[in-house]
Amino acid sequence: MLTPFLALSLLAAPGAKPAPATNTACPVLGGKVTEKSKTVAVRGREYRICCAGCDAKLLKDPDKFLEKDGTPRNAKK
Repeated sequence: MLTPFLALSLLAAPGAKPAPATNTACPVLGGKVTEKSKTVAVRGREYRICCAGCDAKLLKDPDKFLEKDGTPRNAKK
């Protein structure tokens, strides 16, 4: 069985670096994030997350937290 991290890495182009994170709120819980916050790569793009556990939730069900264009659903419009 593949881990979510391994499965996603297989989908990305070999050697491709994900686009850097620009979000200011965690896409999962909405907590404030900074440039020093942990990041997780999803669909070729990095997202900052507020706490442990958010990475697994985001990787497990990205459609729940991200728009089709990659914008976090909780981003201010």
